[in-house]
Amino acid sequence: MKTSKILTIIGGGMAGCEAAWQAANMGVRVNLYEMRPKVKTFAHNTDYLGEMVCSNSFRSDDNEYNAVGLLQWEMYEGNGLIIKSALDNRLPAGGALAVDRDNFAKCITNKINQHPNIRVINDENVELEHFDKVIVATGPLTSKRLADRIRKLTGNDALSFYDAIAPIVYKDSIDMSKAWMQSRYDKGETEQEKKAYLNCPMTKIQYENFIDALLEAEKTEFRDEEHIEYFNGCLPIEVMAERGRETLRFGPMKPVGLTNPNSKEKPYAVVQLRKDNAIGTLYNIVGFQTKMKYGAQKSVFSMIPGLENANFARLGGIHRNTFLNSPQLLDREMRLKSSPNIRFAGQITGVEGYVESAAMGLIAGRFAAAEILGLQKDEVPSNTATGALLNHISGGADHNSFQPMNVNFGLFDPIDSLKSGRKARKTRYKAYTDRAKSLWKEWEASWH
Repeated sequence: MKTSKILTIIGGGMAGCEAAWQAANMGVRVNLYEMRPKVKTFAHNTDYLGEMVCSNSFRSDDNEYNAVGLLQWEMYEGNGLIIKSALDNRLPAGGALAVDRDNFAKCITNKINQHPNIRVINDENVELEHFDKVIVATGPLTSKRLADRIRKLTGNDALSFYDAIAPIVYKDSIDMSKAWMQSRYDKGETEQEKKAYLNCPMTKIQYENFIDALLEAEKTEFRDEEHIEYFNGCLPIEVMAERGRETLRFGPMKPVGLTNPNSKEKPYAVVQLRKDNAIGTLYNIVGFQTKMKYGAQKSVFSMIPGLENANFARLGGIHRNTFLNSPQLLDREMRLKSSPNIRFAGQITGVEGYVESAAMGLIAGRFAAAEILGLQKDEVPSNTATGALLNHISGGADHNSFQPMNVNFGLFDPIDSLKSGRKARKTRYKAYTDRAKSLWKEWEASWH
């Protein structure tokens, strides 16, 4: 079925591209607005659609015992542009789905540009009220002009927190006489996957000195009127260190599951780096989001064994991330309750993570297209990964204390058969994923 009505999507990130892809595949014409390169952001390095600005990882790809892996599975079953492009450009990363950053974005850009039902318009668009159907998927870097328009429409101040970016290092500048390649617990099916991470070990003295330098380093300052709230899944390392000197050692620098072939001494802490591109010339420092100033970063990171003379392709950074109080403002089809012609998708809705953002794009695109085509569709089952996340942002969370959320099994309804007696975690998680897959297949079949 085709229609002459046009769906407008504002934002060419993962959520916007996924929404456009889903709607266009249903026969709806889409105008996809992306303000770059006309209006640039500090975090983007290219003009590609779907560019990754933080980590290059979609996290675990385990769809039997992990909620984000299950979400990836649901998107794949739903012909998701983002997840299929990720799989086409994946890099070895142990049990994670990591991608070549540039090739991934090129892949998405090519597929969007080649779709006969999608027209890409490189311009900033803030005229939300003028469109019959519009999806706002502008993500954490929503322009000030658009953010101001959204605030006027909602009558509600957008919430905000600060999101940090990890640095990227040139591999040929790393001292491999001190570092070694190994995935934690040798996880992975191939030798390449078992050696997907580059490890830099620290002794106790080196770790203590590193923490001291981290705490004393010059940081990015914020204006007095800015209330700073960080998302716990993406804390700057210096914020973690402020919470306790051992916090990093039990977080991104945990030394477990690793054996240093260069020394018989067991590492007290380990800094891990993960491949950031297919040819293996770039590595990002895992979990090392930071708000340190550039000069301080070079000084502090040079204290890491193996990175004494490291050259950086990109230093870390921090940016303001704007999101809606979605439980108060949005319905189960991502529509703004006060203006149902306007939908929101992606990180601006208060989901956190690439996969979660794209999943909300999939839902917004599907339901916007169904509405244009005059189709009645069932709600997303709440005990799928997609439905559980959607339920959280559209009413499941308390709007008085709403904060961004990654998908997790805590968002799912308990399974009756598991309520009596204590069940192993893997047993519970497998039951959640089995139920979700069955529900998703039924729901997905209803769209065809």
